[in-house]
Amino acid sequence: MKHRIEREFAGRKLVIETGRMARQADGAVYVQHGETAVLVTAVAEDERSDLPFFPLTVEYREKAYAAGKVPGGFVKREGKPGDKETVSARQIDRPLRPLFPDDFQNETQIACFIISADQENDADVLGMVGASAALSLSRIPWGGPIAGVRVGRVEGEWVINPTFSQLDYSDCDIVVAGKEDSVVMVEGHAAEISEDELVEALEVGHEAIKELIGLQKELVDAVGGPAETMEWDADAPSEELVRTVREKAEGRVEEAMNLPTKEERSQATSALADRLMEELEEEFPEDLDAVEDVVDDLEKEALRRQVLERGERVDGRSLDEIRSVSCEVGVLPRTHGSALFTRGQTQSLAATTLGTVQDEQRIDNVDVAEEESKSFMLHYNFPPFSVGEVRRFRGPGRREIGHGLLAERALQPLLPAYDDFPYTIRVVSDILESNGSSSMATVCGGSLSMMDAGVPLLKACGGIAMGLVKEGDDTAILTDILGVEDHMGDMDFKVAGTRDGITAIQMDIKVAGIQTSTMLEALERARDARGHILDVMDQTLPDARDEMSEHAPRIFTMQIDPDKIGKVIGPKGKTIRSIQEESGAEINVEDSGVITISAPGGEGGDRAREMIEAIVQDPEVGRIYEGVVKNTTNFGAFVEILPGVEGLCHISELEEQRTEKTEDILEQGDRVRVKLLSINDKGQLELSRRAAMEEEQKQEA
Repeated sequence: MKHRIEREFAGRKLVIETGRMARQADGAVYVQHGETAVLVTAVAEDERSDLPFFPLTVEYREKAYAAGKVPGGFVKREGKPGDKETVSARQIDRPLRPLFPDDFQNETQIACFIISADQENDADVLGMVGASAALSLSRIPWGGPIAGVRVGRVEGEWVINPTFSQLDYSDCDIVVAGKEDSVVMVEGHAAEISEDELVEALEVGHEAIKELIGLQKELVDAVGGPAETMEWDADAPSEELVRTVREKAEGRVEEAMNLPTKEERSQATSALADRLMEELEEEFPEDLDAVEDVVDDLEKEALRRQVLERGERVDGRSLDEIRSVSCEVGVLPRTHGSALFTRGQTQSLAATTLGTVQDEQRIDNVDVAEEESKSFMLHYNFPPFSVGEVRRFRGPGRREIGHGLLAERALQPLLPAYDDFPYTIRVVSDILESNGSSSMATVCGGSLSMMDAGVPLLKACGGIAMGLVKEGDDTAILTDILGVEDHMGDMDFKVAGTRDGITAIQMDIKVAGIQTSTMLEALERARDARGHILDVMDQTLPDARDEMSEHAPRIFTMQIDPDKIGKVIGPKGKTIRSIQEESGAEINVEDSGVITISAPGGEGGDRAREMIEAIVQDPEVGRIYEGVVKNTTNFGAFVEILPGVEGLCHISELEEQRTEKTEDILEQGDRVRVKLLSINDKGQLELSRRAAMEEEQKQEA
């Protein structure tokens, strides 16, 4: 039976409906806001998975038909997910995952299809609402509901779920997800907003979240309550095995946790688990796989106890202490800019490449009516050797795409205006070592590498990851978390920005939620840590270099009369090709008459600009031109002073003394400097070689 809730939300119609579509899924919900609509389904397998982690997958797929488009390319159907789809899927996954039971290991899939797109309302936050409602209506065990909203600020006023056109004028774009009593996920970027402003945005967003959760509950009640929860195999090890392992391992895990490096700790706990499995093989032959899980639990308990009771961390630092930071720039000889940023055992090699307008990335998705171009890209790579592992090298995964976009958004607000610096900028961060917060190392390395390339950033940008350990009312906030603290702690809160404000954030938590007061304290500590990192970065390279690398292209722009574009291009592109061949420059002509010239060195660009100026300029009486003799006659020579513009240099104007024959002075094909004396009523040009020579002799004297 169909059930439908319809309300006004954020100034537009919001619809949540179930029972009409995808009825064989465990849960299926249609959500519409404005004229953007998503269909979200939730399905779980009946059997427990053998995987050592909870196998939840979220698929977020845009349908081209949603915006009345046909997919581009030779294959006219949707292909692999784009970056926007990947990031949106991660955004939906992160607030859902912590709310499943710890012992639930059945494969679960959330599918979100964007089936209508009005190109004004983003579908990603609708996907969160739909996923929560689908799970709440299903038999799948889950601790929701949750909801998500986007928060913007236009002319000082907070806006819930701003449209794409409103976001063009917003100084922040923050997605908040939460339960009725707490926030569970935050992600977004901003133009250097303060910590207090960010918390205010989260509070505004949380009020809207409560309203959306109320609508979901109303829908569930209308259906008659959630479906009966499915039964699942908890697959718990025997209590005797757990007790035995704890007795044998607890003290040795404590010792392992106090070893100084990640490698030593990992090797010690792994060796301990192996020894215990050998010792207990005969006594517990069927439960041996659980030994590693119990050792992991002991490791987690030891870490958390050490933090909460003694205020100490596994590597010996205090709670607010940052690992040692070092920076180098110009480390690669042929790149346009490079930096090596190291913080503890996390290291990013960042390289910046400057390109031309032809290098811009073209993007076509259902959110926009026409294809867009992107002139700034940051790509993040996480090779397996960075954590001492052997894995196949594949294309970028969801994590790499997500981390790269987070760092890109952190640096985007600090770029110079395109008119002032008309380059395509690509930053690549290769993570060479990783032990916590490689995305924030990417922000730091990316900032330095762009400054090394001569990109005039408005300010340097740094980033830090904050953590949390929470047991009941006891909480401890950790600055610059290690990988193990991320894995065994309760929060990973990444904050990037300048000394003056925040430019990007991402928060994931593993507990049911945290209060905004805790978030504000974490943000304030992150600001202090960010300042320390920026101090080290400033000591390495305080400002962008004045000169770009000799290997980087030089780009010039000029404006011509749009009516003269045809003259620059020439018949079938003949003119512009000849300019490019002669100068070695690349030339791009826009319909507005803006011409972009790029060349490896300044000379080629200058030559191309001179040639274009010569084509588009009108003949100027009294000016000296260098032209080519096109033809000679017994009464003078015809000289082309501008492309397609010829004039007559009469034989009497060739030299001061009498000239008997034109060919005694000039022949066809000669280059000659002439002065334009006049243009008659018929548009005919009178040229003089003699006058040009006299004027230049006076200037030399």
